[in-house]
Amino acid sequence: MADQDAVLAGRRIGVVGKGGSGKSTLCVLLARALVQHGYETCLIDADSTNVGLHQALGLEHQPTSLIDYYGGMVFSGGAVTCPVDDPTPLPDAEKSLDQLSGGQVARSQEGIVLIAAGKIGDMGPGAGCDGPISKIARDFRIKSDHIPGVTLVDFKAGFEDSARGVITSLDWVIVVVDPSTAAIQMAVHMKRMVEMLQAGRPPATEHLASPDLVELARSLFRESRVKGVLVALNRVTDEAVERYLRQKLSEQGLEPVAVIQEDSGLQTAWLKGDRLPTGHADRAAAEIVLAVEAEEVKRRSPSIIIQPGP
Repeated sequence: MADQDAVLAGRRIGVVGKGGSGKSTLCVLLARALVQHGYETCLIDADSTNVGLHQALGLEHQPTSLIDYYGGMVFSGGAVTCPVDDPTPLPDAEKSLDQLSGGQVARSQEGIVLIAAGKIGDMGPGAGCDGPISKIARDFRIKSDHIPGVTLVDFKAGFEDSARGVITSLDWVIVVVDPSTAAIQMAVHMKRMVEMLQAGRPPATEHLASPDLVELARSLFRESRVKGVLVALNRVTDEAVERYLRQKLSEQGLEPVAVIQEDSGLQTAWLKGDRLPTGHADRAAAEIVLAVEAEEVKRRSPSIIIQPGP
């Protein structure tokens, strides 16, 4: 890919959604689409509870977790703290792939790099909350000597990671909306949260005893890089459902950039632990990549508009 075409180089894109909406599915599809568009692509599995992402990519083994690489969770005597209690950046968070030599890197047949932040289920009873995994998702970066790639972050279901301030390190947020009221509401909440970040609204800091930590938390929010929220519809069963979802989202100022139809092949792959099959969903993922590229260019040069392909 030519330098002038790599509009998403160095960008971090987070994928969020309610439980069962299909965010991990979309992450795999987006990663494949980004590679097809010529981007070096790293997918960070920051879902502390869901498993199987490596299988959906066609990999036999889950990579070794970063939570272990960085010394474990503070609740078990480790070094990685929760960003709510301690907003201090993760030390030594920028790494080249060559520096991760302990099995932390897995690569799919398409060339997608998979890195796992950690799974709380592996840590036994009393492990504490998964806030330290959120800190890794917020701060970890792949260092590159050439054109930077695109980093996708697959967050756990729900709103908790976003409320912890993890989205402050993202450039774009994609909300996966399935046919449910809860999914629509999550997209609306995410849009409002990003708007508050962009308006400079400070985070809750009353629980922090140190004035230095209060200022650090506020500065992280002030310096947030997130540019906007995009919505992708998933598991759409028919035109009537699509129209209804579009109407409800439009009432809140949200317009979906792509639609993925209900696909039994994708469901079967997750059930059996197989690589996700290719199909119409990949075309929808390509539309999302084009939409994010267009939004990125508009933010850089408002007078230039890229029209997504057919």
